[in-house]
Amino acid sequence: MTAANIITVVRLALIPFFVYFAMGDSKLSLFIAALIFAIASITDKLDGYIAKKYNQITDLGKIMDPLADKLLVFSALVIFVSDGLMNPIALLLILARELTITSIRVVVASGGKVVGAAFSGKLKTAVSIAAILIILVLPLLPVIGIDLLLPHNALISNVLCWITAAVTVISGIDYCMHSLSLKGIKK
Repeated sequence: MTAANIITVVRLALIPFFVYFAMGDSKLSLFIAALIFAIASITDKLDGYIAKKYNQITDLGKIMDPLADKLLVFSALVIFVSDGLMNPIALLLILARELTITSIRVVVASGGKVVGAAFSGKLKTAVSIAAILIILVLPLLPVIGIDLLLPHNALISNVLCWITAAVTVISGIDYCMHSLSLKGIKK
């Protein structure tokens, strides 16, 4: 197993710990969840960098890396819905985009083609990670004396989740338009 794949497996292994701490009741538990999420997000960049730099791109990595990313993000979003910090429709839009894009990737790959990540997809990832981290950190701000946002945590979180859903849908549309324009793909 390559170093890049080991890092991806570590990210997968961090997900249950993230969920456990994110569902905790204490500020310490939430801090640990935010820290785990941040570390797991960094490992996503790290495994990709290592895979490319040291020519460690593998079929296992091509499957596991996006799976780990999606499971990490989805686990956070499901917790937000259960805590009333995200509208379930926003989550449904994000899930629909991801399932659609995964299906398109399978069809495109069966034709021997690969559609690389576009800027909109990278923006979607950055916005998702930033929004999740902000939502995780918001309840911790009173610990450092910033409590003026506390009464608005749910509103701020919902707005961030809707922004994430909008960017996600837009990136999905961009991906679909690019994928369907490839030669050999039947419309």
